[in-house]
Amino acid sequence: MDEPKPDAGEAELLLFALERSRATFAWKTGGLDAEALSRAFPPSAMTLGGLIKHLAAVEERYAIDFTGRPPGPPLDSEEALADHTWVWRSAKNDEPPQLYSLWQTAVARSRTAMRAVLSTDDALNRRAEYTAFDTGEHPNLRRILIDLHDEYARHNGHADLMREAIDGLVGQDPPD
Repeated sequence: MDEPKPDAGEAELLLFALERSRATFAWKTGGLDAEALSRAFPPSAMTLGGLIKHLAAVEERYAIDFTGRPPGPPLDSEEALADHTWVWRSAKNDEPPQLYSLWQTAVARSRTAMRAVLSTDDALNRRAEYTAFDTGEHPNLRRILIDLHDEYARHNGHADLMREAIDGLVGQDPPD
């Protein structure tokens, strides 16, 4: 992944940070079998498979703010929409290729939506299509990008610790 230019604009820098976090997540969760992806680390019930499915749902959720369109399957199912724990619980029933594909598809949809909108002038100040605070006010897309990046930052820490416990993989940045 190429570093942004020294004079890169705000949108380019935000997208770069998000892409770097996505790449780290892909590296920390990639190439594992079903047993490794479903392994919990007590006292938490969190698994890497659950993290993958959760971040697929988060990507879809925030893509709505850029497109106004609902998430894709299976994240658009009644169960997924009604129960925020569904992604965590159901991941153990998914094969690794399903989980990886779900996340990759969600990232691709999100990436496409973001790039289309952020190519316009003043796009970061545009209001989110879906997200609203308790006051009813919609945050701008700058806030949405920062929140999505924060979600990855939080879960990359989890993935890092779990992956090290599974097979000893350590490091800060994915290999080129």
